[in-house]
Amino acid sequence: MANAQLKAMNAAYNPHNINFVLEGTTFTANDSWASGEGQDGVDMKAALRQGTYDTLNIYFQTDLYGGILGVCTLPSNIGSGTVSPSTYVSDGCNVQANTMPGGTITGYNLGGTAIHETGHWMGLLHTFEGYSCTGSGDYISDTPVESVATSGCPAKPAKDSCTSVAGVDPIHNYMDYSDDACYEAFTPAQQVRMQSLWALYRAGR
Repeated sequence: MANAQLKAMNAAYNPHNINFVLEGTTFTANDSWASGEGQDGVDMKAALRQGTYDTLNIYFQTDLYGGILGVCTLPSNIGSGTVSPSTYVSDGCNVQANTMPGGTITGYNLGGTAIHETGHWMGLLHTFEGYSCTGSGDYISDTPVESVATSGCPAKPAKDSCTSVAGVDPIHNYMDYSDDACYEAFTPAQQVRMQSLWALYRAGR
């Protein structure tokens, strides 16, 4: 399943000049770490995390806390251009294991959750960030304004949560909450943001 997930990741990111290479996998049986909540989550990452700040660590967990599908850290700069050891340890993505290709969660078993969460790791926010038709939203100029997260894939009629603003909701964007089969792409401006924040915060650290 890990190789199938990597294939899905690169199918989504390669068109934007981003490529992931699987350096390795580990398998851990620990009931407390299966949910990754609170101190258990801290202990898990402290024990399992590998690499540096430019190394993506994804923790696929069978019973992720709160029933969520995933959560991931955003890139950040600690101090004067350096990253603290504690930030290294906490960095990474927690993803429900059954969202990997071939998993058991209907609508979310094609690998889209890890793609979405990795978008956060690269610096992207939700397309519906702020849940408003006004304001800065996701700071991306070419994603239509969206005030309500998408569920499913409501293509007909087109979902439009901000009727006063041009453009329908970007339900096919990886940073919405659509079903995996609905996901299609990132936008050019999202590509720019990912590459810019990668260079600023993660590359070589």
